[in-house]
Amino acid sequence: MRKGLLFILMLGLSLFLAACGSSGEGESSSDSNGGEEASNSDSKWSEIKEEGEIVVGTSGTLFPASYYPEGSDEMTGYDVEIMREVADRLGVDLKFEEYGVDSLLPAINSGRIDAAINDMEVTKDRQEQFSFSDPYKYSYSTMIVRESDLSGIETLEDLEGKKHGGGSTTVFAQIAEHFGAEIIPYDNVANDVYLRDVDNGRTDVVINDYYLQSLALEALPQFDVQLHPDLKFHPTNSAIVMPKGATELQKEINKVLQEMQDDGTLTELSKEFFGGKDASKEPEEDIQEIEGLDL
Repeated sequence: MRKGLLFILMLGLSLFLAACGSSGEGESSSDSNGGEEASNSDSKWSEIKEEGEIVVGTSGTLFPASYYPEGSDEMTGYDVEIMREVADRLGVDLKFEEYGVDSLLPAINSGRIDAAINDMEVTKDRQEQFSFSDPYKYSYSTMIVRESDLSGIETLEDLEGKKHGGGSTTVFAQIAEHFGAEIIPYDNVANDVYLRDVDNGRTDVVINDYYLQSLALEALPQFDVQLHPDLKFHPTNSAIVMPKGATELQKEINKVLQEMQDDGTLTELSKEFFGGKDASKEPEEDIQEIEGLDL
């Protein structure tokens, strides 16, 4: 079972590295119904109540947010279980539709889904096109480096000339490039490849989400790599995405999320899926904002 979970972890993290940090590719796409759907988005909550069902998009491939455990045909994960609880408290049925990460936001624009949940980072670009709930996950970026010398990196400025492993269109690659790093792109490989290459010197660093990297290191202890002990930067938050202007739906979901925050449900779910860590609250650490980089 542990081997199966490890495989899911590596696959899910690989997909996360390749896609989930995307700076917005595919977000503006829509079909011919997109404009009409956007103009009627304020009636979205009324439509959902009338149908008695909310249709939510997710990938089903992103551990530990949205995935299938080995041997199970039932999807689970932090995001999935949050959405199940939200729908239950809203008094509507929940139907999940699975999409590739780059197809989730266009599916909202086209009206094929009512909302999306898949560890979606709230960015300024996305806020111009979509409405977001209050955050249910708070995180920040960290970097995996070699244990022996921290890959020669003491500050973010030391990324200049270093080799960063990861997708070339991700937010994390944008951060690395901003500080002068060379991006070493990969195809769809498992997460152990990223860690192995930092260990053997093919690359120097992998920037990614703190919680995801923590889980990767726990699952793959055979490599002499670690999280950088001093560098914590680019605070992020994840939220449920809805059509632009869906104010009533946004209000109803926010009310439920606040209830779940107050009664400890978000904390309980986070600890279940993030190794005992509470991602539902803003981190107490001093997280460095990156100036001069518009994400």
